[in-house]
Amino acid sequence: MKRQKMVPSMLRAGVVALSLWGAGARADETCLSPYTAALIRGQEKYLQVWTLGVKGMGDESDKLVTVNVDPKSPDYGKVVATLSVGGRGEAHHMGFTDDRKYLWAGRLDDNKIFVFDVGTDPGKPKLVKTIDDLVPKSGFVGPHTFYALPGRMIVGALSNAKDHGGATGLAVYSNAGEFLSAHPLPTTDGGDGYGYDIGINPQKNAMLTSSFTGWNNYMMDFGKLVADPAAMKNFGATMVMWNLKSMQPDKVFSVPGAPLEIRWSLKDGDDWAITATALTSQLWLVKKDDKGAWVAKDVAAIGDPAKIPLPVDISIAADGKSLWVNTFMDGMTRLFDLNNPEQPKEIYSKHTGSQVNMVSQSWDGKRVYVTTSLLANWDKKGADDEQFLKAFDWNGKELTEKFKIDFYGLKLGRAHHMKFTGEAQKAASVAPTRL
Repeated sequence: MKRQKMVPSMLRAGVVALSLWGAGARADETCLSPYTAALIRGQEKYLQVWTLGVKGMGDESDKLVTVNVDPKSPDYGKVVATLSVGGRGEAHHMGFTDDRKYLWAGRLDDNKIFVFDVGTDPGKPKLVKTIDDLVPKSGFVGPHTFYALPGRMIVGALSNAKDHGGATGLAVYSNAGEFLSAHPLPTTDGGDGYGYDIGINPQKNAMLTSSFTGWNNYMMDFGKLVADPAAMKNFGATMVMWNLKSMQPDKVFSVPGAPLEIRWSLKDGDDWAITATALTSQLWLVKKDDKGAWVAKDVAAIGDPAKIPLPVDISIAADGKSLWVNTFMDGMTRLFDLNNPEQPKEIYSKHTGSQVNMVSQSWDGKRVYVTTSLLANWDKKGADDEQFLKAFDWNGKELTEKFKIDFYGLKLGRAHHMKFTGEAQKAASVAPTRL
């Protein structure tokens, strides 16, 4: 695939926006793009949950489920809206546009991207566009991460249309859903071509990507996958540092074990990021060494790595001093002290379900939300296949459950990714014509 150049207008916008990192333009409330506006520093009003449809359950469709999470509302802890998109395509992750008025959500199997208006009325989102040209335009499969740039959206993919393996890349779209450019993950100089998450530090002109596995693996039954030695070799073992302005890879780091979510510290003056490796259960730190070179190093174990707890999602505190980590196999939610990011220490843990995946905390750190589904073919079977959203209060010492929504009980499907929304925003004047 021929690498396409980033359009000049995006580069200019990216350069102008470098100053936003220190200006408080940070969100979800601690893990989204630094270019995302309208940060919710107080109480979030709604939680949007991207949900996998289940055959024979309800309308069987993937859907966006809206939950009222405002304790002052009579609808607190209740589902207030559902918006089905039709079919089951392995609904997975979501991301806001830079103005936070629109939410992009992807499906890993059929490669469709759905754009929801969540700004006009967050309690009743509307589907305003479906994008289905990722494969013909880029050759990439499995739109996973949606990361905002000024006026643009970077879509990080997991696979490719040629062999459905792990070699993949980044696609850039305008906020209006127009394809702009494709950027393959490096396969030379130590690169394995695998992709997963995206994290940007504008002050350092630094963009990090991590790595997972391709369509052949993530659509396979988990038990069959684990029993297949050849398939288990097909996982990413790298992270890549990119030059943000040029969108060119600068350095490849060896990070064995499928490094997943990337979280840059949001504390002013910090210049480090952290990730967790799914297969080896380690926390890895990416920062500059004494010579000013970016390095990646293993800094802590998560649970007992020998038991493969399978760390999945992580959520960093707004001050960069702590990190929530969910481990799927043992259903644990753990908190690590990051006051010394070179030596993270587990300081709290709680069993929150038979299987847990995503974890999101509020900007003030007082509320933590947990959902359960990893992938349709990887979730546990039988009684262990719990599908819920749980909301907790965190007082600095203990997680206290405030409410639980049983997604199977309500015939909603499998609860996966979450995003916070707040008060209604005035819809963009260009929305009717551009979306």
